[in-house]
Amino acid sequence: MPDFFDSDIKFLKGVGEARAKVLSDEIGVANFRDLLYYFPFRHIDRSRFYSISEITGDDFPMVQIKGRFLNFITEGEGLKKRLKGIFTDGRKFIEIVWFSQVQYFSKQYKPGIEYVVFGKPTFYRDIYSIAHPEIEVYNPEKPPTGFRGVYSLTDKLRKKGFSVVTLRKLVEQVLHHPGFRSVKENLPSEIMEQYHLMPLQEAFIHMHFPSSAEMLQKAIERFKFEELFYIELNILRFSMERSLRINGFTFGRIGEKFNGFYYNALPFELTGAQKRVLKEIRADMKTGRQMNRLLQGDVGSGKTMVAFMSMLMARDNGYQSALMAPTEILASQHFETILQWATQIGVSVALLTGSTKTSERRLIHDLLLSGELDIIIGTHALLEDVVQFKNLGLVVIDEQHRFGVAQRARLWKRGETPPHVLVMTATPIPRTLAMTVYGDLEVSLIDELPPGRKPVTTLVRFDSSRIEVDNLIFSQLREGRQIYIVYPLIEDNEKLDLRSLEVGYQRAKDTFLGYEVCYVHGKMKPSEKEYQMNLFVSGKARIMVATTVIEVGVNVPNATVMVIENAERFGLSQLHQLRGRVGRGADQSYCILMSKANAGTDTRKRLGIMAETNDGFLISEADLKMRGPGDMEGTLQSGMPFNLKVANLARDGQIISVARNAAKAILFGNRGLLSAEIMPDSADSIEPIHLPDVEINILRNELKHRFAHEVDWSLIS
Repeated sequence: MPDFFDSDIKFLKGVGEARAKVLSDEIGVANFRDLLYYFPFRHIDRSRFYSISEITGDDFPMVQIKGRFLNFITEGEGLKKRLKGIFTDGRKFIEIVWFSQVQYFSKQYKPGIEYVVFGKPTFYRDIYSIAHPEIEVYNPEKPPTGFRGVYSLTDKLRKKGFSVVTLRKLVEQVLHHPGFRSVKENLPSEIMEQYHLMPLQEAFIHMHFPSSAEMLQKAIERFKFEELFYIELNILRFSMERSLRINGFTFGRIGEKFNGFYYNALPFELTGAQKRVLKEIRADMKTGRQMNRLLQGDVGSGKTMVAFMSMLMARDNGYQSALMAPTEILASQHFETILQWATQIGVSVALLTGSTKTSERRLIHDLLLSGELDIIIGTHALLEDVVQFKNLGLVVIDEQHRFGVAQRARLWKRGETPPHVLVMTATPIPRTLAMTVYGDLEVSLIDELPPGRKPVTTLVRFDSSRIEVDNLIFSQLREGRQIYIVYPLIEDNEKLDLRSLEVGYQRAKDTFLGYEVCYVHGKMKPSEKEYQMNLFVSGKARIMVATTVIEVGVNVPNATVMVIENAERFGLSQLHQLRGRVGRGADQSYCILMSKANAGTDTRKRLGIMAETNDGFLISEADLKMRGPGDMEGTLQSGMPFNLKVANLARDGQIISVARNAAKAILFGNRGLLSAEIMPDSADSIEPIHLPDVEINILRNELKHRFAHEVDWSLIS
């Protein structure tokens, strides 16, 4: 990169050593490059002035007002000291408030001078106010025009005197610096031309100071592509190198255990989707290269059966398997299920968790090391260095996003040859996103439910139907079934009109007399949470009152009713995950979405989608269209070894696909980006792009800069 990009931020006017350290510590801005890539999170059209009388409602957007201060009032003492300015546009008044640097601001602005105030109004105690706005003297010859960026600031930055205006002026300095003209394009010229991308220098200018909405959109599209292109390039180069250089175990035969189970002990006929996925896994395991495959399947689609039969392939070829789950409850449930299948064909299985007794743990360690134990199922306990295998050939991971990349890698960095890896998830993610979220894994999909499973009946109900819902619960309890009741909050909150777990737990005990009620939430100690969950899993407790901690990892086939209070507070994808806790047995199950009677049109539409379909992928797509990434974005982002500045995995699927193809074309055409001695064959009908050495060096340097401090994707191999 040019020296200009690496210039220390302290050399900008108004920064210096101390303020540079705060910028670096708080928002990661240490040099000119960091500052230019610290993009505004929002852009506001500054050409419009609002009158104070136009400000109405509880959540009014950012406004720009022209007017004068009448007077200033200082209130409070010490830390509670604040400055209040009464501002008027000539017709009405609004308060301008500062909670810090009171002495500074009391001298900064004067009554009678015409100012432009820009900020977000809030309504409190019957009056509107704007806290810490941007303020500048109004110049009728040069009124505010165009779009202005709004930057994220931390409390510490504000206390140190930084504001949005301060940050904007620093960016302006860099863009006007003579050295800015030396910034070189970091995308290959052929890619720039093919996808009609805005040049880098121009994109920086319009990202921070757009001349129009159209130019801003072009800059955003350019940086989204750039960001996703380099992520895909980084992932794919390790994927290709691994496929070329890293050998895996060859599972060349289907033998006695697999065939014995398939023909004599299979408890139900496999679906067409399960058979298809098993063929894909089988094909991977025959190649002599390490398998890295993501198995996506909706709740109840039969992923565990596919995993078990994959383990039998390993066993028939003389290898051991490990299955790692995120919780003890889920690990125990996998163990009980697989044990029933394995004992029928003489395959040995053990469970290893944090609760396993020392004597039993030692025995398991010995059996693993000697090779007498075929399958080990467990939690993070499998990651301990003391856990050693004779010949680990397959690792299955359930809900991968609940484990860190480095954690997962420890499980299979135990020998010279890495085991095959099968990752399972019930989180419905479109294929293009899955390829990025889960790195370089190939994607398999189970899109059928096993025969005999009855779709869950989903009903939307309001408080006026509470007796009807209670009667349904009573009828299911009398038939011996179990019930989930989920709440959005643990405790009552005066500011939020929502039902809480504490109140709900007491109501359940008072209403459903004679039935034991347990409760689970995220703030409980692990031991207490496990105890309460076991009450429900064992059947001793017939009703579980919980927050969303039960979203993943509780399998109770006897549970037939899921009641979700304040369902309007949850995203569709999360509601679908919660609904997946019921309908796991042969009995008809119900999901009751309780909502406010005065719910808006959008809320009713969203909940109506839940009632209409049980297809997780349809629901996921509807969720993205109606409310953006929502809770899905959190799921997607967690556990990923990269942070996104402008792109959004949940919304930018098309750009991801284009960027991935561009990255493939570059890698297929340029050996210099790979350390492998042989080049991969071009696939997917993608035409290789051959680059000059200077552009290869730019790509290599950019990859090094962007991912030098990130988790190495080669860990995943």
